Amino acid sequence: MAAEIDELWGEDLAPVARALLSSAVRCFAARGFTGTTTRDISGGAGLSPAALYVHFPAKEQVLFEIARRGHRSALAAIDLPGCADPDDPAGRLRELVARFVAWHARHHVAARVCQYELAGLTSEHVTEIAAIRREFPERFRAVIADGVEQGVFTPVDVGRVVRAVLSLGIDLVRWYRPDGPDSPEQLGRFYADLAVSMVSGVPGPAAG
Repeated sequence: MAAEIDELWGEDLAPVARALLSSAVRCFAARGFTGTTTRDISGGAGLSPAALYVHFPAKEQVLFEIARRGHRSALAAIDLPGCADPDDPAGRLRELVARFVAWHARHHVAARVCQYELAGLTSEHVTEIAAIRREFPERFRAVIADGVEQGVFTPVDVGRVVRAVLSLGIDLVRWYRPDGPDSPEQLGRFYADLAVSMVSGVPGPAAG
């Protein structure tokens, strides 16, 4: 788990700052943002209580860095080159979902903090994270809408399908365990098949 968390932070941060962020992820995931003290974070990194303030002005700034870097890492994962042929919407959707799900499974601890502890952020930081989060549905919406337009996908309600697919990928951070039956890649492929099934079958009745 430590390696999966540590790789999120990038080389622009000092080693001590990266260690503090990794410790904070573990603390926030276990105790929640409000239940974690700065002493907990510093102690988890093997540092003195005052060490955190050398790198971060407040606990909230630590959470913001985790959320910002975590969301950008997930976005980079689905934007990697090599996705399927642009003329193959089903292949593109399958690849997009597989990458999205695998990232959330591999980084399930940090992702849980990124998804469920955002209430601890200031309004300014919430606005910044929200702008990044809006990028995700746009990626999925473009692929699904393209498939519908080409006649490859059933004429579904694109917005509803996007919300369903994103929810599947995100909710797994509540329960995924690396010692379970599926690797991140296996789970990604399974969810990718489910997503393609959603847009390939006969649509159900519209909600009232």
